[in-house]
Amino acid sequence: MKYKFIDLFAGIGGIRLAFESAGGVCVFSSENDKYSQATYYENFGEDPSGDITEILSKDIPEHDILCAGFPCQPFSQAGVAKYNSLGWKHGFEHETKGTLFHDICRILKYHKPKAFLLENVKNLKGHDGGKTWEVICNSLTSLGYTVYDSVIDAAKLVPQHRERVYIVGFKDELKFEWPDIPDLEPRLNQILYKRTTDRYTLTDGVWRALKRHAKRHKSKGHGFGYGIADRKGISRTLSARYYKDGAEILIEQKNGKNPRRLNPRECARLMGYSDDFKIPVSDSRAYRQFGNSVVVPLVSLIAERIVYTLDNPEFLPEQTKVSDYLIKTAD
Repeated sequence: MKYKFIDLFAGIGGIRLAFESAGGVCVFSSENDKYSQATYYENFGEDPSGDITEILSKDIPEHDILCAGFPCQPFSQAGVAKYNSLGWKHGFEHETKGTLFHDICRILKYHKPKAFLLENVKNLKGHDGGKTWEVICNSLTSLGYTVYDSVIDAAKLVPQHRERVYIVGFKDELKFEWPDIPDLEPRLNQILYKRTTDRYTLTDGVWRALKRHAKRHKSKGHGFGYGIADRKGISRTLSARYYKDGAEILIEQKNGKNPRRLNPRECARLMGYSDDFKIPVSDSRAYRQFGNSVVVPLVSLIAERIVYTLDNPEFLPEQTKVSDYLIKTAD
């Protein structure tokens, strides 16, 4: 069966590529950044809808799977306390109001898709002292979903340490098992150009500034500073700030040349994008886009497992109730 999915907070379409590789059909996408929209259009031939907060749930097509790499935002605990003190029922409508996660919940509530996949930074689980994670899990289970989560490092698939939290949910109480991640033994050398233009070499001024910054923090006992990547190893995590100075992943060069940044195509490869993927934006925009993206081959494995689970509903856990998945809040 070809499952219909929607692509929220779509970025440049990494999650879409993953679900299409698993046989899915995208019926709706939403992305607010105009530069990411441009990259999305070049690669998929369609303009994503804009601000999801301004799109009514009824205007989104019916779908089987909701996908979202949503931004992390704090939730108002004061608002929850107020409703509790007044004896009012609240649920996700009040606890998540004003956040982009609220829009995921309202769409789930309206359309009741068979499954969802959410992706976020690893630190989401500890955000705001764990309160954000508590609200997210309880909101999803209160909507009738069986929820699974896992923090996975993509370093077995691409030459980059990149830990992200993935949340999978099913409307039916299906048993879900996370995919085994094969170790492809990736190495940075495999994605690097043998030659690249000098425009990616750090200027003397930037290089001096990075060394001063690292020396200052080292003297204070901090571990902050630039990182010269091991060509035969795994790099640090590529971030959206990479365009500023490339400090987290610098490539050493021969003949006394200053180290260089990765070029945008190398960043794309580091995230598991094929060389067929088009990059129509400036280098700075491309760095932001890939730094904010998902690792495509990893999400592809998760997408395949979600589809497998939907296709094989006989894997129903015994005596499992949605209430069993609720996070219990200490008094």
